[in-house]
Amino acid sequence: MIRQLIRVNLELEGFEVVTAADGAECLDVVHHVRPDVVTLDVVMPRLNGLHTAARLRSDPRTWDIPIAIVSACTQGEVDNGESVGVDAFLAKPFEPADLVRTVGKLVREGRQRQRGPQGGADDEDGESDGGGGVAERGASSGGVATSGGVGMVDAGGE
Repeated sequence: MIRQLIRVNLELEGFEVVTAADGAECLDVVHHVRPDVVTLDVVMPRLNGLHTAARLRSDPRTWDIPIAIVSACTQGEVDNGESVGVDAFLAKPFEPADLVRTVGKLVREGRQRQRGPQGGADDEDGESDGGGGVAERGASSGGVATSGGVGMVDAGGE
């Protein structure tokens, strides 16, 4: 249900969403999709979100993909997530606008990270648009993959 909610809300904002049923499937899908962002629930079958995040961070092909945990997290899970490199946490239940805002911010930060210190220009509210970012909804193919709460966002290639 949460996976579908994530999908619908992000697709309405122009993101392409790819789903996976759990963390193990996410690890397979992420290598084919190469998303801009991955969203994970903590509680998933086969491989939970924190272990999935740790595996993504330890893989040279995926270490730099921003990761958001969308879950009813305990403080211990937040601490563990931070220790493995999770970039953002969104507590359930969440507001769809918060989800879209968090994913958009992570996409911009991820693109900034890939380009290095030169980066893109700041927009009118002082945030970097990452040289194109997701503000151009519809102009990019935008994409997220979600599995049991796992979402991989691909906001368009460079």
